[in-house]
Amino acid sequence: MSEPVAVTVYSSAGSTAAILLAHGAGAGQSSPFMTRVARGLVERGVSAATFDFPYMAARRKVPDKAAVLEECWRSAISAARSELPGVPLFIGGKSMGGRIASQVAAAEHEPIAGLVFLGYPLHPPGRPDQRRDAHLPAIAEPMLFVQGSRDAFGTAREIRDLLPRLQRAELFEVTGGDHSFKVPARVGPKQDDVIAGILDGVVRFVASSRTGE
Repeated sequence: MSEPVAVTVYSSAGSTAAILLAHGAGAGQSSPFMTRVARGLVERGVSAATFDFPYMAARRKVPDKAAVLEECWRSAISAARSELPGVPLFIGGKSMGGRIASQVAAAEHEPIAGLVFLGYPLHPPGRPDQRRDAHLPAIAEPMLFVQGSRDAFGTAREIRDLLPRLQRAELFEVTGGDHSFKVPARVGPKQDDVIAGILDGVVRFVASSRTGE
């Protein structure tokens, strides 16, 4: 990947932190979920930025290889620092986007303040033995896992069992939530309230962690 990554910035006046978020495997930065999260963070005083991986920008369906995705992440971090200077930068994203962010954080990288995982894909659905967590203990920065209790890619309980192996990590459980944080109507909360609660939890995490950069 030779061209710099373009980031879309959602700036919040007077923000004391920013979060750079990557999309999941099937939908890009302009998806309703990604824009909703970015705008919701801005409403809560945290700036946000998003970007598309090369395959998504080229309108291909199959994700790029891991090395390409990681290189794109590093370029996006540099771009976000230029666009949002002077504030601690957190990184993360939805599903695959967050997983690749964690792989970058587990290797040598520019300083970041922490990571936010919106549905971490701990394993493929129905294949709990195919874990994607071997690199996570190497991450020194604080991590927040936002995970649904019904997530087929790894339940909140599975993430909770993982936490003792990690250096600085916490869990925000979405009760009844699946991989997209959708909660059955019988559980109670409306979807807007579920997303609002997630955003409130992310902002609390950022506020408690931003001195760590």
